Amino acid sequence: MLRSLFLSLTLLVIMGAPDLPAQTLSSPHPAYIPVERFDPARDAEKDIRDAVAEAQRSSRRVLLDVGGDWCIWCRRLDSLFASRDDLRKLRDAGFVTVKVNWSKENKNERLLSHYPPVPGYPHLFVLNQEGKLLHSQDTSELEKGKGHDPDKVMAFLKRWGGR
Repeated sequence: MLRSLFLSLTLLVIMGAPDLPAQTLSSPHPAYIPVERFDPARDAEKDIRDAVAEAQRSSRRVLLDVGGDWCIWCRRLDSLFASRDDLRKLRDAGFVTVKVNWSKENKNERLLSHYPPVPGYPHLFVLNQEGKLLHSQDTSELEKGKGHDPDKVMAFLKRWGGR
């Protein structure tokens, strides 16, 4: 059933449906509904403020996932989390994840100017519960072949998840 729900939601997102709360059924933290796609219309600064508040409430860190729906590597990383329950559960247990759009429609330049330069997409920033930067992760270091190496992603999540 979850697989067919995931496939239905994936098709809707690909077809341009509005943001859907994809994790409402399985999230261990239902008070915070994460955004599952990059959306140039979202207020990333507000999303981060909300995520910091949730991170404080739930004793997690904040993971900023910077990229865009245009980015093949961003979609590959999303696909890895979608296909690997162990990685998704570890991510969600340690982090409140925020998708920060970077595209021609909205580069979020003011927001991203507060962080180190991004060499490529996707890029991950780890923030503590107060919203302070702990780590900047070039995801090319997590790649293997034409995707992201599950073992490297697992090691990253374990190292920076704060649990």
